[in-house]
Amino acid sequence: MTIERIVLAVAGFFILLSVGLSYATDNQLWLLFTAFVGLNLLQSAFTGFCPLAIILKKIGKQSGAAF
Repeated sequence: MTIERIVLAVAGFFILLSVGLSYATDNQLWLLFTAFVGLNLLQSAFTGFCPLAIILKKIGKQSGAAF
């Protein structure tokens, strides 16, 4: 998997996890984590800065076209 696909997979997992936790615990504060992930995806689309992508590049993952 390329860096781009890993970032998308991790973001999707975190969003589903936080929504699930919000539903399961009846605590809407988990939705703040969902908003954080969404905002991070949005800012990375415009700035190109993504902390996870930097970490993955340092451990040797290859970059490639996401689609």
